[in-house]
Amino acid sequence: MKVIFTFGGLPHYYNYVLNRLNKLPGYEVKVIIPSGKSNSLGKGVHQTSKDIDFGIIELEEEKRWYGKHNFRNLTQVLKKEKPDILVVIWPYVLGFILLPGWYRTIKKLGIKLVYKDIPFNIPEYTKALKFYRKNLQDETRHPKHQNWGISQKLYYLLVRELIKKYLNKMDAHVYYTEEAYDIIPTYAVPKEKIHIIYNSPDTDRLFSIREEIQYDTAKQSGNIKQILHVGRLVAWKNVDLLIEAFDLVLKKIPQSRLVIIGTGPEKDKLQKLAEEKGISDKVLFEGGVYDEKTLARYFLASSVYVLAGMGGISINDAMCFGKPVICSRADGTEKKLVRDGYNGYFFEENNAIDLAEKIVKIISDPETQEKFGENSTNIIKNEINIHTVISRYKKAFEYALNA
Repeated sequence: MKVIFTFGGLPHYYNYVLNRLNKLPGYEVKVIIPSGKSNSLGKGVHQTSKDIDFGIIELEEEKRWYGKHNFRNLTQVLKKEKPDILVVIWPYVLGFILLPGWYRTIKKLGIKLVYKDIPFNIPEYTKALKFYRKNLQDETRHPKHQNWGISQKLYYLLVRELIKKYLNKMDAHVYYTEEAYDIIPTYAVPKEKIHIIYNSPDTDRLFSIREEIQYDTAKQSGNIKQILHVGRLVAWKNVDLLIEAFDLVLKKIPQSRLVIIGTGPEKDKLQKLAEEKGISDKVLFEGGVYDEKTLARYFLASSVYVLAGMGGISINDAMCFGKPVICSRADGTEKKLVRDGYNGYFFEENNAIDLAEKIVKIISDPETQEKFGENSTNIIKNEINIHTVISRYKKAFEYALNA
């Protein structure tokens, strides 16, 4: 089976997932990515072509008449490659309803279309206008408008109908969370087309690294209680909220420190916030860390992992290294991974006081910390891991071929 994915780039963690798919008996995986700077990948997303086993096809992106970028000469590549399945994401999926000939080419070649997305990016059909008015957070998908008038309503009604049209062009759908079962059928998509694959890094690889270096205490320092955050420094990660909460934590546990790994446009603002609160010596900005073993040491040296805003895959990483997790609203995958009072806590969204209290509960109690960490490890080993994702991809692809 030949499967081609369309991506905005090569996010480092997902390369390992594609490697595993490519190694399946009878599978050949290739990825189409922009040949230059991507207009569809989030700012600061780390990419790498290191250790890639699957094929890469680079195509130029160009801005189409409808205002979004798509691949130039995609249909010519598909005619040459003749994949069994094409996996499409936003905004490339728009080409199959807005560019004449694209869908006809797919049908003529017998290629099956599989749509991949995160369900919280799509509102329920009947609640779409309310969603777009209140939650215009992703500027790459939903342009912000300062006023909400008739023109905006008409625009988002059109967006809603476009979504319905492209969702129903697909032979199968893959999403990270079960919320898709509630959302996608509101667009008249049969439930049997929807496949929940979950989301995971290559957990086998991370467990191997953990086993190799778990006794390395190079980054541990006495009785310091280390709180860790990993992710891009962008507004929706709410790292400022984490710093606010950490300031409160220090008042109860002065020997704690906050380690922030990542780069992004919010870095200067966040450093200034730490300075204003007089805690800059306790908040360590370590920059981007992409070496797996180096990053693993940070996880292993930490008492708790905290995700204060949007994100997701970093939760899986932390759990692979046996860490309790504290989070609020992430990308939806947290609902499957984090069990309140079992391997971590959920805090009230945007509530620094509640977040601080949850952090203190864990780092002040070594027994809870250890037990929660063990439970995190077991959830990954037994429930959500690379094998879960691969097996569910296979099921979705097999369904699409028979559609």
